Amino acid sequence: MNDMSPPRAPATISDVAEIAGVSIKTVSRVFNEEPNVREETRQRVLQVVADLDYHPNIAARSLAGRKSLLIGLLYDNPCANYILGLQSGSLDRLRGDKWRLLVVPCEDSWQMGGKSTVSMVRAAGVGGVILTSPICDNAEIVNTLLAARIPMVRIAPAHGVGTSQIAPSVGMDDRSAAAEITRHLIALGHRRIAVILGDPTHSSTHERLAGFHRAMGEAKLEIDPSLVTRGLYTFESGLEAARVLLDRPDRPTAVFAHNDDMAAATIVAAGERGIAVPGELSVAGFDDSQFATTIWPRITTIRQPIRAMAQAATDALVHIMEGSHRAPEHRVMPYELIVRGSTGGVPL
Repeated sequence: MNDMSPPRAPATISDVAEIAGVSIKTVSRVFNEEPNVREETRQRVLQVVADLDYHPNIAARSLAGRKSLLIGLLYDNPCANYILGLQSGSLDRLRGDKWRLLVVPCEDSWQMGGKSTVSMVRAAGVGGVILTSPICDNAEIVNTLLAARIPMVRIAPAHGVGTSQIAPSVGMDDRSAAAEITRHLIALGHRRIAVILGDPTHSSTHERLAGFHRAMGEAKLEIDPSLVTRGLYTFESGLEAARVLLDRPDRPTAVFAHNDDMAAATIVAAGERGIAVPGELSVAGFDDSQFATTIWPRITTIRQPIRAMAQAATDALVHIMEGSHRAPEHRVMPYELIVRGSTGGVPL
């Protein structure tokens, strides 16, 4: 016979307080990890919480304490793998903590200006924000957030914007990384190297192009401007650019795509034309995303510390929101060149 009794209502903070024999305020102090609670009382409350399978309402706690426990991750990036990496890194840092992550897709709305962005942040109820590129390079947004005293940390800001005088930031040396992967192609004998650029609104695009120029200049190699083509960090834009490059009668022997999505698209375009990779064409990417190891041949790329950058940015923001008065700094995370099967010597 089926049990037709109605489902039991979820436990409340009042239930916890009553069974533990303490006040609601004491239960709140335990949740907020305040020091003025005896250890015996803390353990008793936590045991009741476990017995009742009670889950505190984060929004209600924020309102009651007049302090938001939500961290906003603001992004406008077409690369899903990049955003998932950032989200995973932030969640890794917050696991088991009282803080919660709210991922806020801004798309093009951030271009409306600082006041609109601050209004959106306040409407979402977050107490601090992590700004990703290109949002973190918008001076109006940064200044408006500063004026509103909303804590922020930026991931991968542009050179000159990532200074410690503004706010904490985390990034990597895109320019040096791009130079290193270009040197790898040059060492394999490639001279006609094409570049598929990323989104022009992202500072990383300009840094990676500068790194390419640095390595080519070091090797005293001329750059054919017609081999530097526009992309948008999307697979589709990479496919379009690669098809144009590979349909040339004097096609390049190597392509450096500014992310793995576009590098994967280049391998697909080569396959459409019967061009062997790496036998007839070498392809290099950037990020070491899922694309890099799910396509064949696997992609030679730069392993960008996406999750580590998000962890560091989230940790810095938590310290600010908890009242720690650290001096703002720009933290540079290490990268790694990963050589796989998509690059080889110049075809004979």
